[in-house]
Amino acid sequence: MSEAIAIRRGTVRDRDFVVDLGRRVSVTSVSSLRVALPPLVEGAYERLVEYVLAREHDILVAVVDGVPAGFALIIYDLPDEITLTEQTFIAYMAVEPAWQRRGIARILLANIEDQARKRGLPYLSLMVTEGNTAALELYAGAGFITERRMMTKPL
Repeated sequence: MSEAIAIRRGTVRDRDFVVDLGRRVSVTSVSSLRVALPPLVEGAYERLVEYVLAREHDILVAVVDGVPAGFALIIYDLPDEITLTEQTFIAYMAVEPAWQRRGIARILLANIEDQARKRGLPYLSLMVTEGNTAALELYAGAGFITERRMMTKPL
């Protein structure tokens, strides 16, 4: 890959990009068990962005040849809900469809891990939809392991 990939801290000027890309790919977060209308999923994503921005957070933006190509929303003040252990939590990560499978998400993850280590936070956590095999492979390759599993029974 000859493109230059850089990761930078997001600013308020990146908000439109983060909202737009996240809305466009938000359906990848829907389980195959659930029926969801895209406008509702997009609205839920927009509420997530507002939630993240109201907390202690970072936005990392992946830039390819000067153009935003992906981002990560990171929360630092969301402890594990069972042990209350401090952690860095990846609330959402997305890469432009045209730039997927080129290592951008892997580079974002490495930068997030660096930020977490600099803050002295002992864990890096996220949630991923069981059917999102590309994301599952990415996270497993980056050293993530399954800690808990949400199980659902359609009625």
